[in-house]
Amino acid sequence: MPTRNPPAVQLYSVRELLPADRGGVLRRIAAAGYGAVEAFNVLADPAGLRADLDAAGLSVCAVHANPTGEQAAEIVAAARTLGTDTIIVPYLPPASFADAAGVAAVAKELNETAARVADEGFRFGYHNHDFELSQTVTGRPALEVLAGALDDEVLLEVDTYWAAVGGQDVPALLGRLGDRVRYLHVKDGPISKQEPMTAVGAGRMPVADILAAAPAAEWHVVELDRCATDMLTAVQDSLDWLAARGLAEPVRPVGGRA
Repeated sequence: MPTRNPPAVQLYSVRELLPADRGGVLRRIAAAGYGAVEAFNVLADPAGLRADLDAAGLSVCAVHANPTGEQAAEIVAAARTLGTDTIIVPYLPPASFADAAGVAAVAKELNETAARVADEGFRFGYHNHDFELSQTVTGRPALEVLAGALDDEVLLEVDTYWAAVGGQDVPALLGRLGDRVRYLHVKDGPISKQEPMTAVGAGRMPVADILAAAPAAEWHVVELDRCATDMLTAVQDSLDWLAARGLAEPVRPVGGRA
């Protein structure tokens, strides 16, 4: 379902294109109809990225970063420079989810970090891969066990594709996780860990059912980790497909091309 926010794209999708022409890539994303991006590697050049985003007319819906350790303050400052209010941890090692003690330790760390960044005015969340769903703890997917141990302030960004690769019925999973899910990574492909992904709508994911199963999700973020076709074309085709089915509201008219 469309949200009140514009469609977004995770900049990791175009990571190979950004170094050569970041401004041009961001303009292509905006012309495709996206209104926002999710940023990664935020310490590299936050001020320069913000300037290029402003020039393209794009906002930042969240950043992928882990604000812990010696770089915690710098990450918070970068997120503020980029103009977002949400920081999402993109990855923790699979071994952290191998047993109940590991999941409890992850929950404790996330809860403590959420409280700390809340004092700085930020929301905080966690993003899954496949292993948090394929690994079970006391008979349940580790991500669900984690969700039950998190404070209410910690949100989830569910990567729908990796959840499917992890063996989950994604709409059912989203129903169980409930209102904690505030971000969705919307992606498509053969539901395989090894094969390239496709533009949204060209693979096996039940995208419409997935979006309908997470009504509390504020942001739908298109991400393609890798793709066998031209990435910018796939990014645009993804939004075109969503918009044609009433699942997204692009910033540009439906049917336009960058």
